Amino acid sequence: MSLTSSTTTPDRRMPVVLSTAPLATYERADYWHRVVSDTFIPLDVELHEGTPSVATISSRSLGPLQISVVEAGPQTVSRDRRLIARGGEGFITVTMQHRGTAKLTQNSRQALVKPGTFTCSDAGQPYKREQPDPFHFTAFRVPKEGLGVTEDGLRAITGTVFGSACGTSALVAGYLERLAERAGGFDPYTGEQLAMTASDLLAVLVRERQGQLNPQASEVARGMLARVKAYTLRHLADPDLSPERIAAANHISVRYLHKLFQSDGVTVSRWIQGERLERCRRDLSLPSRTASSVSAVAHRWGFVSSSHFSRAFRAAYAMSPREWQSRSKVD
Repeated sequence: MSLTSSTTTPDRRMPVVLSTAPLATYERADYWHRVVSDTFIPLDVELHEGTPSVATISSRSLGPLQISVVEAGPQTVSRDRRLIARGGEGFITVTMQHRGTAKLTQNSRQALVKPGTFTCSDAGQPYKREQPDPFHFTAFRVPKEGLGVTEDGLRAITGTVFGSACGTSALVAGYLERLAERAGGFDPYTGEQLAMTASDLLAVLVRERQGQLNPQASEVARGMLARVKAYTLRHLADPDLSPERIAAANHISVRYLHKLFQSDGVTVSRWIQGERLERCRRDLSLPSRTASSVSAVAHRWGFVSSSHFSRAFRAAYAMSPREWQSRSKVD
């Protein structure tokens, strides 16, 4: 007997739903252990019920981002060096708690998790998540390589609980929650771009936690900078995006906008160009069957002039866009 899946069509936007409901109670523990490791990363699972209750995982992907909704009974999942050696170390998992409490232990820190909060765990380091009650959470498995942060940066956010009421963590939580709710309605390309935005917001959270955002800035200013960046990332493709439009949309003055970015060590225009170039670089690295022309990629991300795009790309990556695209196909 096997776990059941709700996916009966090849539509990748449909969730994969796996449940232990059809199984005899004595079969559930072994099957649940298997499906948890297959869905996420290699993990040990210890159930805390004599008779295991029904457990369900519903998963779907947006580009490299995997979103999984889990409902189950009391249990502990853990990951040690032995399991890390089996793979999966290239991910972090952001877990938004909806029901039940938990204790996450990683990097010598413990986070006591309640509904409405979220945690981050690094699959490259041992950790334990204890769920003493029946629970419901949404887990986002994010590739580390898309974050552009150091291992020290990741350690700054593990074993820590984040609230969803204010500041940068509220922005991250709100974005991820809406993304999970609407994930089934996006085409593959849009889903991939939204997943990249999720990675960008998490990177902002890491840098803030690490103290790379100006420590002299107030909490309000840091939160405003994060909101401004999130707005800007959503509108990168607009060639008319400008400091004036960004300031007006966020109800601040242009002068204050420049001051916010100055505290981050960069100008508004330079930051926008850097983010656009990075997305162009990612698109030019796509396999041949899905790749676009250099000019199409440039215009997709708000570059009006192909020659200006080529110059900026070469300055940033020490090669032309065509050279980068050709090298990516070879690799």
